[in-house]
Amino acid sequence: MMIGVLDSPRRMPAEVDPLLLWSALILLFGGLVMVYSASIATAEASRFTGQQPAYFLMRHSVFLGIGLLAGACAFQFPLTMWQKAAPWLFMAGALMLILVLIPGLGREVNGARRWLPLFVVNLQPSELMKLFAVLYAADYTVRKMPVMHDLKQAFLPLAGAMVVVGGLLLMEPDFGAFVVITSVVFGILFLGGMRARLFATLFCLLLVAFALLIYFSPYRRDRIFGFMDPWADAFGKGYQLSHSLIAFGRGELFGVGLGGSVEKLFYLPEAHTDFLLAVIAEELGFVGVLIVVLLFAVLVQRAFVIGRQSVNLGRLYPALFAMGIGIWIGVQAFVNMGVNVGMLPTKGLTLPLMSFGGSGILANCLAIGLLLRVDWENRQLMRGGKL
Repeated sequence: MMIGVLDSPRRMPAEVDPLLLWSALILLFGGLVMVYSASIATAEASRFTGQQPAYFLMRHSVFLGIGLLAGACAFQFPLTMWQKAAPWLFMAGALMLILVLIPGLGREVNGARRWLPLFVVNLQPSELMKLFAVLYAADYTVRKMPVMHDLKQAFLPLAGAMVVVGGLLLMEPDFGAFVVITSVVFGILFLGGMRARLFATLFCLLLVAFALLIYFSPYRRDRIFGFMDPWADAFGKGYQLSHSLIAFGRGELFGVGLGGSVEKLFYLPEAHTDFLLAVIAEELGFVGVLIVVLLFAVLVQRAFVIGRQSVNLGRLYPALFAMGIGIWIGVQAFVNMGVNVGMLPTKGLTLPLMSFGGSGILANCLAIGLLLRVDWENRQLMRGGKL
């Protein structure tokens, strides 16, 4: 049923896909509740937090408020503006990745240098780079579409840029972000018309490159072996995964109840970030995890539906951008869930829209805001309106 034409995007709820909007909001605010539940014990015991139980809740609430405001502001600008800004944003993201690696500028935590200190908060450029990569890869693919069959003209220039970005990410190191960004870029190139044979060849070469990166990196090899049999060294290499699996086992069908997790009591490291799903599994059970999975499935499906609508309207850049957002959120959610249940080795990737982390929440909210903008523009055109 058609809704009346509105002249401004300010009445967003009546003008955009309700399934997309509500699935994103439920994940965001459900994540807020679960971050609080997963972090209470850690906050109470840490001198860094002033032993305040609600420390992470308050910070995550601020991050969420900033993210929602940023997403709402991003929604106000047309996709054509973002397309023009895409190369500049990509270069700005690469510059921030360089700044992170400069001693005295980048902040190092647990052997990884991934953050730029900004007074009371830390900015993680790799999170914003995921969004910038989607914006740039979609723009690049649209510009190169007439020569998409040509390896030299279509792929090599973008490959050069990605080698630089990938090298910077691996120097941090942030292998998880590298995997997500590479998946997004390859996915957008494929959707943009790259020949199947060429795509398959490049994909095989990429798998070989990943294998070599793992083989020549001792800590990555340790993660692989720990993932294969976490119980062989449950107090060492397999510590995180073994306790994540214990949390899933304790949760059974309906969980032990919200706030009742035992594994979050200093057994499961990074309970409010990388392993938030394990806490959800323990407290809300299989049903809770299933709801989270379905919400992500709905969000990704709506992103591809919006992309398909854009294609039908002849809007190639918004189409590739929308599908790129779907690939990004889908791949990162899949990897995080795979790590939590022991299907994949630990990667240090958070659960999108849900896990604690200001940069991640900001990037996710911007992505959802722009995805809603694509949907709003599609609806205006289908109703015969103007953008």
